[in-house]
Amino acid sequence: MQKNSYLDYKRIIAQLVSGVLAETNIDAEMIYGLLEYPPNQELGDLALPCFQLSKVLKKAPPLIAAQLQTQIDPAPYFAEVQTAGAYLNFRLAPEPLITNVLGKILECGSSYGAQNLGDGEKIVIDYSAPNIAKPFHVGHLSSTVIGNVLYNIFNFLGFISVGINYLGDWGTQFGKLITAYKKWGSEAEVKQGLIKELTRLYVKFHTEAEADPTLDEEAREWFRKIENGDEEALKLWKWFKEISLEEFQRVYDILGISFDSMAGESFYNDKIKAVVDELKEKNLLEESDGASIVDLELYGMPPCLILKKDGSSLYATRDIAAALYRKKTYQFSKALYVTGMAQSLHFQQWFKVVELMGYDWAKDLVHVPFGLVNLKGEKLSTRTGRVVLLEDLLTTAIQKTLEIIEEKNPDLPQKAQIAQDVGVGAVVFGALSVNRIKDVTFSWEEALNFDGETGPYLQYTHARACSILRKADFQGETGVNFEPEKLNEPAALKVVKTLYLFPERIIAAATEYEPSIICRYLIDLAQDFNWFYHECQVLVADQDLSRARLVLVSAVKTLLATGLGLLGIKAPEQM
Repeated sequence: MQKNSYLDYKRIIAQLVSGVLAETNIDAEMIYGLLEYPPNQELGDLALPCFQLSKVLKKAPPLIAAQLQTQIDPAPYFAEVQTAGAYLNFRLAPEPLITNVLGKILECGSSYGAQNLGDGEKIVIDYSAPNIAKPFHVGHLSSTVIGNVLYNIFNFLGFISVGINYLGDWGTQFGKLITAYKKWGSEAEVKQGLIKELTRLYVKFHTEAEADPTLDEEAREWFRKIENGDEEALKLWKWFKEISLEEFQRVYDILGISFDSMAGESFYNDKIKAVVDELKEKNLLEESDGASIVDLELYGMPPCLILKKDGSSLYATRDIAAALYRKKTYQFSKALYVTGMAQSLHFQQWFKVVELMGYDWAKDLVHVPFGLVNLKGEKLSTRTGRVVLLEDLLTTAIQKTLEIIEEKNPDLPQKAQIAQDVGVGAVVFGALSVNRIKDVTFSWEEALNFDGETGPYLQYTHARACSILRKADFQGETGVNFEPEKLNEPAALKVVKTLYLFPERIIAAATEYEPSIICRYLIDLAQDFNWFYHECQVLVADQDLSRARLVLVSAVKTLLATGLGLLGIKAPEQM
């Protein structure tokens, strides 16, 4: 994929200003970083605040702005350059903007905004990671969909994404589950109830263990049997794992998400000894109350626990083993871990251990945290049974959508498929549209709300654009001649300016690991387009005007579909 040559007004301004200031040590990169979008477009389309320049030029910021204004020739890209106090404001010339942006979208189609920034470098993304033998609940939704968006974005920007579902398929919870199964379960009940029966047994174990602490030791003994290869213990572990994977796959199929690797924690069991040996060789391992730790007091953190008293490994041990394996296997330039914010300290600790082991690529390990999902202020918990199953949420959303379609558009072709696309889109967009570090209180009402700034609103706007283009039999092919001056009207120009921002917003979402940036952008685009649709009739007698407006409609349709695709949401052509 070649790097697309998008018109970059920030770059043009940076070169103009740095050219005027050529005899100073203010370069184009510094200017580029200072440029911003004014809060009010009446001031202009781009602004250069001159406060930081005053430190170098030893002049008052308003004076710098005034002097720059007299020395910059706005043509051909800018209609005018004006000052407002310490700000130098640039207003874009409409026709070059319209010609370039719409022409480029017609030329590139769905690859508009794609760039070769990664140059084939690999980015490993660890996401979703539900626990085997536990329900796949709404608490897993954030990691699953955020990770999927990052996977899509980095591929779009020329990296090679490697998606890893690091399944929680190891640990003492399996000892607890086997104990519960042996005491209160049966093969027939598990075969009938599947994951819901396993959850019932898991919850019952914790309820009973509060009154009978000996159950915890019994559970530890069953897990030791798994670790030691006991035939019965391994058979039950594999059976529970198969039941879970079938449920997980149903949910992933509904979401349209797949992974490059499903290697869970158990995959790294035979790689843990090498990690422990290396830590010993590098004099990093210490004994503390019988356990093996790496002391991190110098770095303001509690010790990183590597082995328990009984010699069994922990999350950190397996995470270090996994990171070493992934670096060797994929030679990644960056490894992202999309997990809850509550795990931040855990990642800081083992990232530091990898650094202390002498691996300079420890700096390329990045925790991408997100907020908690709770039920009316209470944390989701499998132990207490306080969960909402993700499959139940998705199927309910699909059913609600189908009911709306049956009521409003019963003759819609392929309505079952469209109901799935829209219902799932509502849930996914709802999870992605808030800043990822914010805690979310789950409610059925909000999750299934299709009104306002939602996924279905974007999908409906896309379908509206498709409908207009179908009526006009407009294909939007490259080489369509149109007169840009026909779009020099407020509503149309506002849409073009928003279209222009698409490549920049995709890069910002990647840089900040923040899918909500794309969500916000798409809402802005849809709102601007719907205002244009309200203000400007597209199919009119003036064929030149109609053609120009159809080009604009086609561009909006293209970017809505591309943006929704990056979010993992389908873009139906009819609704």
